[in-house]
Amino acid sequence: MIQYYHHTEPFALELGGVIEHLTIAYHTYGELNAARDNAVWVCHALTANSDVADWWPHTVESGCFLDPSRNFVICANILGSHYGTTGPLTPVSPGGEPLYGDFPKLTIGDMARAHSLLANALGINKIHTLVGSSVGGFQALEWAAQEPERFGRMILIATDAKASPWTIAIDETQRMAIKADATYGERRADAAQAGLAAARAIGMLTYRGPEGYNRTQQDPDGQDITTPHRACTYQTHQGDKLCRRYNAYSYVTILDAFDTHDIGRGRGGVETVLKSLKMPAIVIGISTDIIFTPPEMRRLASMLGNAQYMEIDSEMGHDGFLVEHGKLNAILNKFCNTKS
Repeated sequence: MIQYYHHTEPFALELGGVIEHLTIAYHTYGELNAARDNAVWVCHALTANSDVADWWPHTVESGCFLDPSRNFVICANILGSHYGTTGPLTPVSPGGEPLYGDFPKLTIGDMARAHSLLANALGINKIHTLVGSSVGGFQALEWAAQEPERFGRMILIATDAKASPWTIAIDETQRMAIKADATYGERRADAAQAGLAAARAIGMLTYRGPEGYNRTQQDPDGQDITTPHRACTYQTHQGDKLCRRYNAYSYVTILDAFDTHDIGRGRGGVETVLKSLKMPAIVIGISTDIIFTPPEMRRLASMLGNAQYMEIDSEMGHDGFLVEHGKLNAILNKFCNTKS
């Protein structure tokens, strides 16, 4: 069941501006033990939400690495998102209008500080394991850099310590698609739906890559030449599906925040920060990921102060972290459920 934390003080943002009335939506699974040392915090990716069991199947189950019979699993919806935490569609005051495209600029650091506020409010001073995949990994690394003493261990899947030119270019291409929609900027929740659908279709190419598409979107042998290609209808379906559950302003807000990610900013550089993080960590790459490639993931692991690298063989590209739950559980069960 979704829960809400309402922060009673203004929340200042790294790039300027203030959120006067911050609400954080979150889900929990399992029970916090008497020692309060069994919390596992999951940081979610771009368009996911705080309901980990919904978007990450067969992970929040008995015998899996996010086992709610052993762990108190918690996930907070990120700042700027569409699913309950303060974002572009949130009214600025009771009965007021949302900010839409005027919502203030966020950073990954802001998202991490919001997680910290919630952890403090819940009385969770020590987190056994911090978990992050993709943009969730950005949050995890940033939060670990802000409060290294808070975490016993860390799991990083298909992510990095800094947004690369390649990932920023992917984001900009999606923003271009959204802003090419003439309705972008209109003060309504369904603005730029066509642009959002196009952006999602662009994103899907990078999430799955050629191996994933060639495996799952082949046309049947003998298909009539006038029948739409399966790959075409899949792209349209993915765009339409996102539009039914998300909004263009949150999408742009989070892409913009993605591009600010650099845990070395103001801390002496990426390598300096990573080497200072001494908690046991495991870094998992995916063999066909074209967003965060295996060489990049191995480099991330090598720079961390106490990390091991593992790789999942999958044809599903970056999305392998969502679908290869059996392989993830095999790697992470022991790591996540060992006493710190």
